[in-house]
Amino acid sequence: MQKDTPYDVHAGYFQIQDQLALDYRPANAPTDGQASQPEQSPLFGLLGELHLLDHESQHLLRQVGERDRNLAAYLKILGKRVELIGRALALQMTDDMGAPVAVTLSEAGLGFSACDALEVGSWISLRLLLPTPVGLSAPARVVDCALDNASGRYLIQVSFEQLNDAQRQLLARHIVQKQAQEIRAAKNNERTST
Repeated sequence: MQKDTPYDVHAGYFQIQDQLALDYRPANAPTDGQASQPEQSPLFGLLGELHLLDHESQHLLRQVGERDRNLAAYLKILGKRVELIGRALALQMTDDMGAPVAVTLSEAGLGFSACDALEVGSWISLRLLLPTPVGLSAPARVVDCALDNASGRYLIQVSFEQLNDAQRQLLARHIVQKQAQEIRAAKNNERTST
């Protein structure tokens, strides 16, 4: 299982350290004729759709705001209400999936620790709950699994080889938002320490 030089699924991609709720189960390798995402719960699909609709409507909201500020303010309030409903769904899913775990995330893949080893080259059906809140369900291929002697857990890296464009955009958006949040926090710490 353990190699002299660990595989880095994130090489060449921006990556972040994060805390995300996730779960997975063994899966068969996807075939060309198979859909690019595995069977998913209705809640995961709903959260993804809500997020995509919100993103797609932003330019329309700006156009409405240029013509009618009151209408734009009302539509923003409706958007916040829908977002609160999404957060409630995400809380329910977090209860089902367990506590968030430390991960390394990029558009190319995910690294996390687990109690049990996974066979390199095998496929898993992975579900991630991003804090936006967005549910992402996709097949992932295990590219590395190494025992961490210090913790006794396995460090697993999976590759996102079957993501569609919308899923990849959701990941990219989350990564950029998390990086911006970290930069703002670092600047605030810098200001308060001087």
